[in-house]
Amino acid sequence: MYYPRQQPIFESRYDAGKQLAEKLREYRNQPVIVLAIPNGGIPVALQVALALNTDLDLIISRKIPIPLRPEGGFGAVADDGTTILNQEVLKTINLNEQQVNYQVSKVRNDIQQRSLLYRGSRPISIVSDKTVIVIDDGLASGYTMMAAVESVRRRQPKQVIAAVPAASATAVRQVEKIADRVVTVVTAFVPKFYVSDFYRYWNVLSDKEGLECFQEWQKRRYQASIKPPDKK
Repeated sequence: MYYPRQQPIFESRYDAGKQLAEKLREYRNQPVIVLAIPNGGIPVALQVALALNTDLDLIISRKIPIPLRPEGGFGAVADDGTTILNQEVLKTINLNEQQVNYQVSKVRNDIQQRSLLYRGSRPISIVSDKTVIVIDDGLASGYTMMAAVESVRRRQPKQVIAAVPAASATAVRQVEKIADRVVTVVTAFVPKFYVSDFYRYWNVLSDKEGLECFQEWQKRRYQASIKPPDKK
């Protein structure tokens, strides 16, 4: 439980990932795959995947920004086209169907470009009959995570767990409707929730930084795979 005017709980996204991994330690060495939502979710997920000794891949899910108010959103889109709209917000911003479709189309195009950057021609990971842990660096409205979870559901996993270092209580209630489980280090009961409030060192990760972080993971896994076994 968290209330405003407290000190930041996490030093960085890497620290947040280590703390989140503690909450997920029951899944260590299990048939699990971690899926990170770029860009901020990647360094968090990297630490979780290392701690759980499991695979890491990406699921690209993006907020649909409100025209002229890009800091706000009225839903989210995932990389397979899964779209979830926030009907309550839509009622207040008076967009017609054509305007909504235009904004969704722009986000889908952005996702395609980002998918090419991160994945290239590499196929998506097989998640059928596995426990999938979808990770971001925080949940504000929850819609980006909801689109990601709904997208993963279509790939027939055993179960889908949404996991974040920090989340608003409102977002947790929303995501709980479609995820099998929601795991947080802290759930905040605050009138206005900002993910950055929970981190001492915070920045908006660029695609370049996100890609470098994901490549760091790939390098670590490769090195671990070729490391000779310890002599007894």
